[in-house]
Amino acid sequence: MKRFLIQYTFHPDSGLVEDWHRQVAAFIASLDSDPVLRGRIAYHCMKAIEGQNYYHLAEPRDDEAAKLLSQRDYFKRYTDDIKRVGGGVVSVIPLETIAETSAG
Repeated sequence: MKRFLIQYTFHPDSGLVEDWHRQVAAFIASLDSDPVLRGRIAYHCMKAIEGQNYYHLAEPRDDEAAKLLSQRDYFKRYTDDIKRVGGGVVSVIPLETIAETSAG
């Protein structure tokens, strides 16, 4: 399974953090309600306890799910929004799993 880590720092001119959290929740709701992608992509959004650093972990179950997601309008809007709130500085890091627990 491929995983992608998205990192950025919330830019102070991006609006209210609470509004951004609602946008993230709306994106996740879109994933959960997508009849083709539901259950095929795990997505986590996390924020460092101190500071404004955000980390998103996307885990498509297969290559086709990642491809389908990239074609969705809601995904395109969301990635534009991530760039905006990150002040244009966003890192997307493909991850390779070396080992994991059975609950992984």
